[in-house]
Amino acid sequence: MWTIFQSHVAEGETYVHDGTTSREAALDYWFAPGVATWVAVKGGERILGMYRLQPNQLGRGAHVANASYMVSPNAQGVGIGHLLGEHSIGEARRQGFLAMQFNFVVSTNSRALHLWKRLGFSIVGTLPKAYRHRRLGYVDAYVMYKLLEDPARWALPEED
Repeated sequence: MWTIFQSHVAEGETYVHDGTTSREAALDYWFAPGVATWVAVKGGERILGMYRLQPNQLGRGAHVANASYMVSPNAQGVGIGHLLGEHSIGEARRQGFLAMQFNFVVSTNSRALHLWKRLGFSIVGTLPKAYRHRRLGYVDAYVMYKLLEDPARWALPEED
Protein backbone atom coordinates (compact mmCIF):
# COMPACT_ATOMS: atom_id res chain seq x y z
CA MET A 1 0.00 0.00 0.00
CA TRP A 2 2.81 2.37 0.86
CA THR A 3 4.48 1.84 -2.54
CA ILE A 4 1.22 2.57 -4.38
CA PHE A 5 0.57 5.64 -2.22
CA GLN A 6 4.10 6.95 -2.76
CA SER A 7 3.88 6.58 -6.53
CA HIS A 8 0.63 8.56 -6.71
CA VAL A 9 1.68 11.41 -4.45
CA ALA A 10 5.11 11.70 -6.08
CA GLU A 11 3.40 11.96 -9.47
CA GLY A 12 1.54 15.07 -8.24
CA GLU A 13 -1.32 14.67 -10.70
CA THR A 14 -4.28 13.22 -8.81
CA TYR A 15 -3.92 13.41 -5.02
CA VAL A 16 -3.68 16.39 -2.69
CA HIS A 17 -0.99 14.73 -0.57
CA ASP A 18 2.50 15.80 -1.55
CA GLY A 19 5.69 13.79 -1.95
CA THR A 20 6.79 14.58 1.59
CA THR A 21 3.84 12.73 3.18
CA SER A 22 5.29 10.24 5.66
CA ARG A 23 4.48 6.55 5.74
CA GLU A 24 2.86 7.07 9.15
CA ALA A 25 0.64 9.89 7.83
CA ALA A 26 -0.34 7.75 4.83
CA LEU A 27 -1.30 4.85 7.08
CA ASP A 28 -3.25 7.21 9.33
CA TYR A 29 -5.15 8.41 6.25
CA TRP A 30 -5.99 4.90 4.99
CA PHE A 31 -6.78 3.43 8.41
CA ALA A 32 -8.33 6.35 10.31
CA PRO A 33 -11.15 5.64 12.78
CA GLY A 34 -14.44 5.26 10.92
CA VAL A 35 -12.74 4.38 7.63
CA ALA A 36 -13.22 0.97 5.99
CA THR A 37 -10.24 0.07 3.78
CA TRP A 38 -10.25 -2.53 1.03
CA VAL A 39 -7.52 -3.88 -1.26
CA ALA A 40 -7.50 -5.81 -4.52
CA VAL A 41 -4.85 -8.52 -4.42
CA LYS A 42 -3.34 -10.94 -6.89
CA GLY A 43 -2.08 -14.28 -5.72
CA GLY A 44 -2.99 -13.50 -2.13
CA GLU A 45 -0.15 -11.06 -1.59
CA ARG A 46 0.45 -8.55 -4.41
CA ILE A 47 -1.73 -5.47 -3.90
CA LEU A 48 -3.10 -4.13 -7.18
CA GLY A 49 -5.23 -1.32 -5.80
CA MET A 50 -7.06 -0.02 -2.77
CA TYR A 51 -9.88 2.20 -1.63
CA ARG A 52 -11.15 3.73 1.58
CA LEU A 53 -14.82 4.29 2.40
CA GLN A 54 -16.29 6.57 5.04
CA PRO A 55 -19.17 8.95 5.67
CA ASN A 56 -18.66 12.16 3.71
CA GLN A 57 -19.80 14.23 6.70
CA LEU A 58 -20.80 13.68 10.30
CA GLY A 59 -24.31 13.73 11.74
CA ARG A 60 -26.93 14.90 9.25
CA GLY A 61 -24.57 14.29 6.32
CA ALA A 62 -23.49 10.80 7.36
CA HIS A 63 -25.90 9.07 4.96
CA VAL A 64 -23.62 10.04 2.04
CA ALA A 65 -20.46 7.98 1.53
CA ASN A 66 -17.09 9.26 0.41
CA ALA A 67 -14.31 7.15 -1.05
CA SER A 68 -10.73 7.47 -2.27
CA TYR A 69 -8.97 5.07 -4.63
CA MET A 70 -5.47 4.21 -5.80
CA VAL A 71 -4.39 1.61 -8.35
CA SER A 72 -0.81 0.37 -8.64
CA PRO A 73 0.96 1.90 -11.66
CA ASN A 74 1.76 -1.69 -12.69
CA ALA A 75 -1.96 -2.61 -12.73
CA GLN A 76 -3.49 0.41 -14.45
CA GLY A 77 -5.56 -0.03 -17.58
CA VAL A 78 -6.72 -3.58 -16.84
CA GLY A 79 -9.95 -2.88 -14.93
CA ILE A 80 -8.77 -2.79 -11.31
CA GLY A 81 -10.20 0.70 -10.81
CA HIS A 82 -13.54 -0.44 -12.23
CA LEU A 83 -13.60 -3.45 -9.90
CA LEU A 84 -12.76 -1.25 -6.89
CA GLY A 85 -15.41 1.26 -7.93
CA GLU A 86 -18.10 -1.40 -8.28
CA HIS A 87 -17.09 -2.98 -4.99
CA SER A 88 -17.18 0.35 -3.16
CA ILE A 89 -20.65 1.16 -4.50
CA GLY A 90 -21.90 -2.24 -3.34
CA GLU A 91 -20.20 -1.85 0.02
CA ALA A 92 -21.66 1.64 0.46
CA ARG A 93 -25.12 0.24 -0.24
CA ARG A 94 -24.50 -2.65 2.15
CA GLN A 95 -23.50 -0.17 4.88
CA GLY A 96 -26.73 1.76 4.32
CA PHE A 97 -25.44 4.86 2.56
CA LEU A 98 -28.01 6.55 0.31
CA ALA A 99 -25.49 8.25 -1.99
CA MET A 100 -21.78 8.63 -2.71
CA GLN A 101 -19.88 11.87 -3.18
CA PHE A 102 -16.35 12.51 -4.37
CA ASN A 103 -15.31 15.92 -3.10
CA PHE A 104 -12.22 16.45 -5.21
CA VAL A 105 -11.71 14.75 -8.59
CA VAL A 106 -8.91 16.49 -10.48
CA SER A 107 -10.26 17.68 -13.84
CA THR A 108 -7.22 16.40 -15.74
CA ASN A 109 -7.63 12.85 -14.35
CA SER A 110 -9.42 11.61 -17.47
CA ARG A 111 -9.25 7.93 -16.48
CA ALA A 112 -11.03 8.59 -13.20
CA LEU A 113 -13.61 10.89 -14.79
CA HIS A 114 -14.41 8.31 -17.47
CA LEU A 115 -14.69 5.54 -14.88
CA TRP A 116 -16.92 7.47 -12.47
CA LYS A 117 -19.23 8.61 -15.26
CA ARG A 118 -19.47 5.01 -16.51
CA LEU A 119 -20.43 3.94 -12.98
CA GLY A 120 -23.22 6.52 -12.85
CA PHE A 121 -21.60 9.50 -11.12
CA SER A 122 -22.31 13.04 -12.32
CA ILE A 123 -20.28 16.19 -11.96
CA VAL A 124 -22.37 18.42 -9.69
CA GLY A 125 -19.85 21.16 -9.10
CA THR A 126 -16.59 22.66 -10.30
CA LEU A 127 -13.93 24.07 -7.99
CA PRO A 128 -11.99 26.48 -10.22
CA LYS A 129 -8.20 26.16 -10.00
CA ALA A 130 -8.50 24.16 -6.75
CA TYR A 131 -5.67 21.68 -7.48
CA ARG A 132 -2.00 22.52 -7.96
CA HIS A 133 -0.95 19.99 -10.59
CA ARG A 134 2.78 19.20 -10.61
CA ARG A 135 3.14 19.75 -14.39
CA LEU A 136 0.15 21.86 -15.43
CA GLY A 137 -0.14 24.32 -12.56
CA TYR A 138 -3.57 25.22 -11.22
CA VAL A 139 -6.42 23.11 -12.63
CA ASP A 140 -10.07 22.63 -11.70
CA ALA A 141 -11.40 19.90 -9.44
CA TYR A 142 -14.88 18.40 -9.63
CA VAL A 143 -17.41 17.30 -7.05
CA MET A 144 -19.10 14.10 -8.28
CA TYR A 145 -22.26 12.47 -6.91
CA LYS A 146 -24.32 9.31 -7.31
CA LEU A 147 -27.59 8.31 -5.66
CA LEU A 148 -27.36 4.70 -4.55
CA GLU A 149 -31.08 4.10 -4.09
CA ASP A 150 -34.33 5.36 -5.50
CA PRO A 151 -35.19 8.44 -3.38
CA ALA A 152 -38.86 7.38 -3.32
CA ARG A 153 -37.79 4.47 -1.09
CA TRP A 154 -36.08 6.68 1.48
CA ALA A 155 -37.64 7.10 4.87
CA LEU A 156 -36.27 9.56 7.35
CA PRO A 157 -35.08 8.04 10.61
CA GLU A 158 -36.91 9.03 13.76
CA GLU A 159 -35.40 11.98 15.63
CA ASP A 160 -33.64 11.22 18.91
